[in-house]
Amino acid sequence: MLTHPTHERLITLGLTGMAKAFEEQRRSPDLDTLPFEERVGLLVDREAAERDTKRLTTRLKFAALRQSACVEDVDLRTPRGIDRSIFARLVGGEWIDRNENLLITGATGLGKSWIACALGQKACRDNRSVQYHRVPRLFEALALARGDGRYGRLLKTIGRIQLLILDDWGLSVLNPPERRDLLEILDDRHGRASTIVTSQVPVEHWHDVIGDPTLGDAILDRLVHNAHRLQLSGESMRKQNARNQTLDANSNP
Repeated sequence: MLTHPTHERLITLGLTGMAKAFEEQRRSPDLDTLPFEERVGLLVDREAAERDTKRLTTRLKFAALRQSACVEDVDLRTPRGIDRSIFARLVGGEWIDRNENLLITGATGLGKSWIACALGQKACRDNRSVQYHRVPRLFEALALARGDGRYGRLLKTIGRIQLLILDDWGLSVLNPPERRDLLEILDDRHGRASTIVTSQVPVEHWHDVIGDPTLGDAILDRLVHNAHRLQLSGESMRKQNARNQTLDANSNP
């Protein structure tokens, strides 16, 4: 079957969604009964949906989230200290509009990274810019950027992101360059953008992780005072999942 010239023109103009919908309408005789305005509306709706999908794909690629998590899949039934009403407000995202932060703490295996990535994915769906970093690797990237002249540009990029996720904070005491890097990042973002931090270390011990009283006060002043908190507790989700898989395997001969 020869390609319709209108279909080719739509593709040339970059209207791939409309082109797909146009072909679908040509192959569906039932749509001939629809009024002209409705058929055009279907074309426009398809183009809008196609563009939304492309933008979301681009945002998710830029975000580089560690886990493919979404808020609809977050387990709120297992006792972990997650208040449903508070989590619902976090999912709503108004705190990001207010440039507030979120601190997620708790022992390993409780799903801190999963929750952070799920909120990041929701922010991408809400047309916000997001970027995920494991803190140790971020410091490595900043050290390399300092050496090859990209440091200022990298800090500027991080400062503009609407939601920055700093995962695995506090695994070791910061050295002097890392303290300065963290202060620069948080100072650029303070009152202008939101940051999620996940850590196994309770917030009251973060001064010890920073390792310098003066810089510690400056860093925590920009991070903690306008922050929401999720303090997770209970049994490791990894252990529970492993136990459930073992039970399933034993129950299926």
